[in-house]
Amino acid sequence: MDGILAVWKPEGWTSHDVVAKVRRILRMKRIGHAGTLDPMVTGVLPLCLGRSTRVVEYLQERPKAYEAVLKLGIATDTEDVTGAVLEDQPYPQVTEDAVRKALRQFVGQIDQIPPMFSAVKVDGKRLYELAREGKTVERKSRTVTIYQLELLDMKLDLQYPEIRFSAVCSKGTYIRTLCVDIGKALGVPATMASLTRSMSGGITRERCLTLEQIEQLQQSGQLNEHLIDADEAIDHLPIAEVPAAVGKLALLGQKIVLAQAVIADSSVANNGGLVRLYNDQRLFIGIFQIDTENALLKPIKVFSSVAE
Repeated sequence: MDGILAVWKPEGWTSHDVVAKVRRILRMKRIGHAGTLDPMVTGVLPLCLGRSTRVVEYLQERPKAYEAVLKLGIATDTEDVTGAVLEDQPYPQVTEDAVRKALRQFVGQIDQIPPMFSAVKVDGKRLYELAREGKTVERKSRTVTIYQLELLDMKLDLQYPEIRFSAVCSKGTYIRTLCVDIGKALGVPATMASLTRSMSGGITRERCLTLEQIEQLQQSGQLNEHLIDADEAIDHLPIAEVPAAVGKLALLGQKIVLAQAVIADSSVANNGGLVRLYNDQRLFIGIFQIDTENALLKPIKVFSSVAE
């Protein structure tokens, strides 16, 4: 079984739990997920099956979309509501204009300091391991990109006001930290109350299956119909096409003369980059790198027609 299985991760499950469950359902070991979700987070978790595990790294690089609820007046050690309360300031006075102004500050490239409860490594140890030992260490800030940040709803008259927003962001963005930083811009403590990932690797919630649906479809022999082809999941890469005879050489992992390929995006051909290579029968061959200096297409990931 090869392809991308889009799972809707339930609350309370780790990403590893989901992978383990699907391995049991499908009775296969070669499964990888494209981006960890915390247990409290629900949403899109793409699982790469079989040879499609080769595209995990490319899915992870794509932007992700989230819907979050930020709670004002409380700060926690985990930056979400599962943590211990560090600050408690009920009924903070915040206006709608202030909220909109604060959100606008975070669109574009921003610097974030990873939370202590995260998988980032410092001196060979995961931050969450240090945090569980009661330790706090200095962390280097990271530059991430918030492509879109949209206010969805506000409940400012609550004891702990709530702000619901959607965000489209780059790999490595911590929405928990974004919530805390928005609170700082408003001058009040803040934490993340809930989070849903609505898009990952170009895959939206509409294409996802629950674990229950996956089990039922597998039992009825219909699950293959719901898998997303590996090349479709990396459709942000431009297409290059070669004749069938050249495609046979490419399938063997050989370099291809650039002039033998037709590349849809001429700017990629001129500046180098990755492409999805197909033969003229639309058979997906693999991911190739354009070598402009030597006028070649170099194989990066070849999807052989022979089962591995």
